[in-house]
Parts: sequence; structure tokens; C-alpha cells
Amino acid sequence: MNQTPRLVLIAGATSASGIACAQALGDAGVRVLAVGSNQARLDERLPFAEARFACDLADFAAVRELAESIHAAYGPIDGLIHLVGGWRGGKSIAGQSDEDWDFLHRSILTTLRNTTRVFVDDLLASPSGRLAIVSAEAVQNPTPSNANYGAAKAAAEHWVNAIARLFSKNAENASAISWVVKALSDSAPGEAAAGHTPVAWLADAALELLSDQSVALNGTRVALPQA
Repeated sequence: MNQTPRLVLIAGATSASGIACAQALGDAGVRVLAVGSNQARLDERLPFAEARFACDLADFAAVRELAESIHAAYGPIDGLIHLVGGWRGGKSIAGQSDEDWDFLHRSILTTLRNTTRVFVDDLLASPSGRLAIVSAEAVQNPTPSNANYGAAKAAAEHWVNAIARLFSKNAENASAISWVVKALSDSAPGEAAAGHTPVAWLADAALELLSDQSVALNGTRVALPQA
């Protein structure tokens, strides 16, 4: 890592995966900014973060205000780890409801579009800009009952790959990747269900994201280990 501590924004930080990533990065000397939808949960679960911000990331104006606050107090960010998501299933294609689609589109894609549009110039200007999302095996293994979810995740991957292309043309040491899991598990390694990825291993991936080796992974799907 650089001698100057990196400033990394974790969106969706109050989830088990967000807490694990924030803790691992903080322990490694990274300055972590935590963003979530509820200030009380942020303060309770991430007291070790350098700062905590409540923000509706589906509201573009609110994200712009968030960026103004961050820039004024901390300067531009070097990394964005986007962990906002959710899951909704359904019964076959006819059971893929508009309500579920609206939820998934808003939580998975709209929040990603907003945060990256607002912070992409920070990442481009950073000596080592980083972007990562958690995607799903469902993108390349579609099923009728998971069509809404898989489509939203596929769109998110496409968006990340577009940013990866921007990085490849305009930044020498930047990387945008999609971590791929079947499902995340709050359980400790060794106790997680077969095929699930413990959040501790996602935290390991967050540390690897900041390494120079991750530049070679720009624009790729990175399958995380499974129990």
C-alpha cells in the first residue's frame, strides 16, 4: 500500500460484510469512511471508522451532498467498495414482480450509479483508484426464479465494466472489479454453509483490492473462495 493512508468509502457499511471490510481495512491503516442508511446503526456498529455518514444513496442529490461533506472534511477518496444490495426471489418468470424489480433496481443499480457518478473523478485522480462490488453467480447461471435479481446484478457488472474501461484509458494504476459469490455468510470460516463465502474472506478480498496486483484484474469478475 502507499505510505499515505488511503481513503476508502464503504457504501452499505452496516451490513456484516461492510463491518468486516471496514475492520480489516482500518486494521491495515486505511482511513475508512462508512456510509449507511441509518446513523444509529452506523454509530453502533462502526465506532472504529474514521467517519460515519447516513445517506440515501438512491437519491442523487443526497449523494452529491455527501461528496461535498467528505471533500470538505477529508478530501477526495481513493476507493469505493459498494456493498449495497439485497435479494428478492419469485416463482418462475411470471412471478417476477414489479415491486421486487423496483426494490432490486433501486438498491443494487441506482445506488451504484449514483455513488460512482459522483466519486468517479476522485478515483481517476487517485494514484491508485479502486472500485469493487459484490456480484453473484446468478449472472452467469440464470434461473427463472432469480431473473429479477440476476438481471439487476448483470446490469451492475456492466456498469462496473464501463468504469473499468474508463480507468484503462485514463488511469495507469486504477482497478474496477466485480467480486462473485454464490451467497455471503455471517458465519466464521469453517462454520459457513457449503458454497457460501464468509464475510471474513470478503474482507481479505478488500485488502487485496488495494494491492498493486489488483490492477491486472481491472474489468474482470473475481470469484471469491467458498466454504
